[in-house]
Amino acid sequence: MRASLIQIRVDESESVAGRRLRAADLVRGEADAGLVVLPELWTTGAFAYDTFATEAEPLDGPTHEVMARAAKDAGVWLHAGSIPERDPDGTLYNTALVFAPSGELAASYRKIHRFGFDQGEAVLMGAGSEPVTLALPETTVGLATCYDLRFPELFRTLTDAGAETLVVSAGWPERRRAHWTLLAQARAVENQAYVLACGTAGTHAGVPQAGHSIVVDPWGEVLAEAGPDEEVLRVEFDPAKVPATREQFPALKDRVLGLEAPRR
Repeated sequence: MRASLIQIRVDESESVAGRRLRAADLVRGEADAGLVVLPELWTTGAFAYDTFATEAEPLDGPTHEVMARAAKDAGVWLHAGSIPERDPDGTLYNTALVFAPSGELAASYRKIHRFGFDQGEAVLMGAGSEPVTLALPETTVGLATCYDLRFPELFRTLTDAGAETLVVSAGWPERRRAHWTLLAQARAVENQAYVLACGTAGTHAGVPQAGHSIVVDPWGEVLAEAGPDEEVLRVEFDPAKVPATREQFPALKDRVLGLEAPRR
């Protein structure tokens, strides 16, 4: 299976509408891929907090329209990254969209772990509550977004729900790039799954982005890694390696669940 991770550059010099169209053209250029992935909040920038409310859109808004058409034109499964979604009740969410090759919306995921430590995204957006998996013809994917990567419980839940490929869209800052790589490998090893982690390039809201999108196999081996600038990271991977790894080294079977907290 071939995946293409589009590490798009996000900065204030380009309009949101213009970036949508440019991203759609990049997606159409990946017609040979089985799965195409875009980063988190690439329309606005993950740290451009003051634009979330003004650029928020409904689930079926302009990004949905442009990305659905691009997925259909390319004939690919498209994880279109995430958007600032405005729910009908007015709540904002950081919501990922996944389209089938037909252009139909196949899944959406509202980010569960919001970043900001009681400011920024953590107070501006609501929290999702439901982990999401989606069965593709070749593999079952589990969806996660950026800060989610720091919470292994979510990824274990996705694995228990059948996920074999964990897809992470992100707007990860350069100053914590070492954590990005380390955590992507850790999530792959502990779940014996592929991790496809796609970040942004550029600088937005004064925050340099890490780039370095990465694909990790179930043994923790890095199959491909991007540089710091805008690029499309293409990689071939074998979904059959996941069940083979889990059978060869059946660590998941040895989990001990329901442990009580230590006594004080």
